[in-house]
Amino acid sequence: MTTVARRRASSPRDLTRVAERISFVYLERCIIHRDQNAITAEDADGTTHIPSATIGTLLLGPGTRITDQAMTVLADSGTAVAWVGEHGVRYYAGGRSLNRSSALVEAQATRWANRRTRLDVARAMYRLRFPDEDPAGLTRQELLGHEGRRLRDCYRDQAERTGVPWHGRNYVPGDFAASDAPNQAVTAAAQCMYGVSHAVVAALGCAPGLGFVHSGHELSFVLDVADFYKTEIGIPVAFDVAAEGDQDVGPRTRRALRDTINKTRLLDRCVKDIKRLLLPDGPAGADDGPDQADEVMLQSDHDLMVASGRNHADEVTW
Repeated sequence: MTTVARRRASSPRDLTRVAERISFVYLERCIIHRDQNAITAEDADGTTHIPSATIGTLLLGPGTRITDQAMTVLADSGTAVAWVGEHGVRYYAGGRSLNRSSALVEAQATRWANRRTRLDVARAMYRLRFPDEDPAGLTRQELLGHEGRRLRDCYRDQAERTGVPWHGRNYVPGDFAASDAPNQAVTAAAQCMYGVSHAVVAALGCAPGLGFVHSGHELSFVLDVADFYKTEIGIPVAFDVAAEGDQDVGPRTRRALRDTINKTRLLDRCVKDIKRLLLPDGPAGADDGPDQADEVMLQSDHDLMVASGRNHADEVTW
């Protein structure tokens, strides 16, 4: 009989690609364990089995306990795990998922390290969010100004569309209930998008802290990516939820956003957008994550890569 300890680790081709996974699953006040290649969530209502390889990010809310074996199967499945606060609106810690190639993180670091290319990526990010504008030639301050105006217009338009009163963005850190219903929904939607973006960034092997618009935070690039879809998906969903009532805004926002993400295949789009930004000259439609070879190379002179796992002493002239 095969035991958990004797199971081989999944190879890249065994794993479900991040673009094809459920965006996120939020659990709270339960015990999470492992049963074969699934995780189980046990609470007062019983036990629920969840296939670990189909999850993009597992959000662990208050009152959750998770076993070592559950974390093992999640790591083997390439599932990101994040510990969050009440209503999922505070991020405490995260476990990185598997990644096989350093191509994207090397491209990210190269473009981030040069001030000119860093600004080029920031402009490309703005163009991705607002394709009807051409940000070429705009300074960083001008980009921020344009983004602020478009965001303000989005809040106003969504308020008019849904009939929800909007008195401006108001969020009290650590006190979710202090805000009105539309602000609670916007906050909950933003936090969910951070989790989803973090899952994709980690799965692709990018550096969460090397942002092109945001800076100075360990999740700067995650915040950059989450903003791609703020005015198109996050804010409209938040106002739709607020228009339905002011009870249980957080849970309803998470469910509505999850359904929208799955319906629009946002994970697939997010993967392609990140690759297009960091590797603009790369092959179109390149496979992501698990389909890449699990290969380690060594760096030699003149940017030459040589095989690892062998001794190169005989090739060196002493």
